[in-house]
Amino acid sequence: MTPWTTKDIPPQTGRLAVVTGGTGGLGFEIALALACAGAEVVVAGRNSEKGSVAVERIQRAKPDGAVYFELLDLASLASVHAFAGRLNGKGKALDLLVNNAGVAASPTRRVTEDGFELQFGTNHLGHFALTGLLLPLLRRGASSRVVTMSSLGHRGGKINFDDLQGEKEYKPFAAYPQSKLANLLFALELQRRSDAGGWGIMSLAAHPGFARTELMANAGTSGIMAILNDLLAPFASHSAAEGALPALFAATSPDAVPMGYYGPGKMFEMKGPVAPAVIAKQAKDEAVARRLWEVSEKLTGVSFPAV
Repeated sequence: MTPWTTKDIPPQTGRLAVVTGGTGGLGFEIALALACAGAEVVVAGRNSEKGSVAVERIQRAKPDGAVYFELLDLASLASVHAFAGRLNGKGKALDLLVNNAGVAASPTRRVTEDGFELQFGTNHLGHFALTGLLLPLLRRGASSRVVTMSSLGHRGGKINFDDLQGEKEYKPFAAYPQSKLANLLFALELQRRSDAGGWGIMSLAAHPGFARTELMANAGTSGIMAILNDLLAPFASHSAAEGALPALFAATSPDAVPMGYYGPGKMFEMKGPVAPAVIAKQAKDEAVARRLWEVSEKLTGVSFPAV
């Protein structure tokens, strides 16, 4: 079977897409591919200068494309509300939300503007709130999809409800897998709730494998991540553009399925062509997913419709 590439993306003309973390790495590659396929793309990020550069690069590749930058800091609920307010104010249906932005393996405990542990707060709670606030626009879209980026790291994750914020004990290489497990639990539960509530939204997840991105480089400065970078990167990693393919497949392919989880299909899912990815047992726990959803609503103050 011929590997799936960006050439296989169906025309996206007339569709509006939001890509978080779209100013670099995987997010930029996702935004670029969607714009080149004809979508109107909102590049969402926390750095306006990087946003301008990203938009210029995409416009050079697609001069007639509709792409613009919007400020969004997922480590700030105020910023999430402001971003969602601007989009809701325009009233245009949203066809695709790619929850891509993330932070990884902070060596010491850091917190968001709202006091959440940085990785859990940014990677999960920020995207949870954003999706809830944009739900009215997503429900107006044509065959709307929400794609949430997880990671191979979710397999080592556990949702520690007794210490979600790492206040009792902080371990950087426990906090990141917890946040990525939360991403996958959220994606699967979002589909269950969409089905139960008739929201008409298709929720999927993806992971990039071992992609050479700024996130990976920043996480690989010490300890096991440094060993991973030094020893495995030369033969087990692939480019950001290749790492973006699973998310693009989930976002656009007619062969993608609700609750689908996609990643690279070779080298223990570290690289290779797009294929269905392994979902760890703890990500399939519906009781944990429901509890995490309820806790996330309380922490963020953002509620989804009851189902």
